[in-house]
Amino acid sequence: MRSIFWRIVMLAGFTVIAIVLFLPSTPISKNLPSFWSNNIPKIVLGLDLQGGMHLVLSVDQEKAVDNHTLRLASSIEDELKRKNISYGAVSKAGVSAVTITYPDESSRNAISQMISDSFGVFDAPSAADGKLAFNLNNSEVERIKDWARSQALETIRNRIDKFGVAEPVIQKQGENELVIQLPGLKDPQRAIQLIGKTAVLEFRLLDESMDAQKALATGAPPGTEVLFQQSASKETGALQKVAYLVRKETLLTGDSLSDARVAIDSQYNEPYVALTFDANGARIFERVTSQNVGKRLAIVLDGNVHSAPQIREAIAGGKAQISGGFTYEEATDLAIVLRAGALPAPVNIIQNVTVGPTLGADSIKAGVRAAVLGALLVLVFMAIYYKISGLAADFAILLNITMLLGAMAWLNSTLTLPGIAGIILTIGMGVDSNVLIFERIKEELRAGRTPRSAVNAGYDHAWWTVIDSHVTTLITAAVLFQFGSGPIKGFAVSLSIGILINLFTALVGTKVFFDLQSEKFRAKRLSI
Repeated sequence: MRSIFWRIVMLAGFTVIAIVLFLPSTPISKNLPSFWSNNIPKIVLGLDLQGGMHLVLSVDQEKAVDNHTLRLASSIEDELKRKNISYGAVSKAGVSAVTITYPDESSRNAISQMISDSFGVFDAPSAADGKLAFNLNNSEVERIKDWARSQALETIRNRIDKFGVAEPVIQKQGENELVIQLPGLKDPQRAIQLIGKTAVLEFRLLDESMDAQKALATGAPPGTEVLFQQSASKETGALQKVAYLVRKETLLTGDSLSDARVAIDSQYNEPYVALTFDANGARIFERVTSQNVGKRLAIVLDGNVHSAPQIREAIAGGKAQISGGFTYEEATDLAIVLRAGALPAPVNIIQNVTVGPTLGADSIKAGVRAAVLGALLVLVFMAIYYKISGLAADFAILLNITMLLGAMAWLNSTLTLPGIAGIILTIGMGVDSNVLIFERIKEELRAGRTPRSAVNAGYDHAWWTVIDSHVTTLITAAVLFQFGSGPIKGFAVSLSIGILINLFTALVGTKVFFDLQSEKFRAKRLSI
C-alpha cells in the first residue's frame, strides 16, 4: 500500500507541474497572475502556425574563393618586394590560382621557396614560358568555402537578432544554402534588406578617462559612445552585458582583414584567434599599435564589442592575435565573427515564401480539431470496449497529453503543424500500449488466474513488447530530428517527448488503478 500511495503522489505532482507549465502558453494566460505568466517558459508557435517568412539563400562560395585568391596575390607581391626578389608581375588566374612571371632561374627558385615558406596553401607550382602558376590546394579551397558560408550565417544571425524576431530558425542546408525562418514577421521587405547587408567590423580605441557606467548615467564625453559586450556566463548560462566607453573614430575596418582563424598557443596549450591583415591594413595596424602602446583596442562588430585586448607593443608584419582564456568553441565563434566583415560572399535569395497569419490560424484550428476529434473517438472506444479499465486508460491518455504539453512548455519548444501530428500519434501509441497490456491481462484471466495475479502477469509479459515498440519509434524520431528541417524537427520533438511520457503513464499510471482494485478493495473480478 505504501508503494501505491507514493505512486499516486508522484502522478499528482507531475500533473500539477505540467498544468502550471502549460497554462501560460494558452489564452488563459491573460487571466493568470503576472508572476506566473511572465516567468514560465512558453510553447512557441512555428512559422506554419503563426505566419512569417521562409527564405532559402544561396552563398556564392566561388566568389569567396576568388576574392581570397585576389588578396593572396596582393600579399604575395608585397612579400616579394619586401624580400627584394626579382619578379615580373603577379596576377590572379581563374578562381583559385596565382601566376608570377620571373626573369631568370635564380629568381624562379627564390619565388618558389618564398611561397613555400610564407604561403603554405598552394600545391607544387607548374612552370611554363617564364611564368610560375600556383594553385590553391583542395583543402584550402574547401576551408574558404566553409568559412564563407559560416560567415554569412553569423552575419545574418547578428542582423536578425537585432531585428527582434522571436525564435528564428537559421541553419545550413546542402553544400551552399542557408534556410531562414522568421515566425511572426510583420515587415518582410525590411527583413530582406537587413539580411542582404554586410556586417561592419571596426577597430577602435577605448576611452579610459571615464568609467563606462558613469558615462551611461551622465552621458558620454564628446567623440565617444558607450557600447556593450554580450556574453553567456559559463556557470549559469545567463546573458551578461559589459559596458565600454569607446571612441567614435574608426582606426581600421574589416575590409583590411584578410584572414582570422583559430590556433593553439604552444606554451599554454590554449586556443587563440590569429589575425592576418592585407598590406595596407598591416601598415595601418602597425602605426596604430606603435602609437597606442598600453591602451586597449576594442574590436567592434555591428556595434557590439567582441573583445578589448591591451596593446602591449607595436605589431608589425600584418599579423596579430587575440587571446584571453577562450575555449576552442569560443575562439572559433570569434574567428567567424571577425571574418564576417572581412570575407563577404554574395548571398542570393533563391526562395522567398511568406506565410500569412490567417493561414497559420486556419492550420491551428484544423490541427486542434483533428487532435480533439481523434482523442474523443479513442476515449469513447476504450471506455466502451474495456469498460472501467478503459476509463483508466482514458485517464492515462489525458495525463499523457497534459504532461507532454507541460514538458514542451518547460523546454520552450516550437510547436509546428507536424508537431501537432506528433501529439496525435502519441495518443495512438498510448492507446496501443494499454491495449497490449489489457489483452495480456484478459488472457491471464481466461487462464484462471486471480485478478491480482493476472494484472501482474499481464504487465510483466507486455513489458518488453511495449518497450520495443517505443524504443524503435524513438530511434526513428531521433533520425528525423538529426536530418530533418524545422517542421520535421518539431514533429520529432513532440513525438520523442510523448513516447517517453507514454511509457511512464502506461506502465505506472494504469498500474496504480489495478493495484488499488486488487490490494485495497480486494476486487474479485476486473471490469475489462
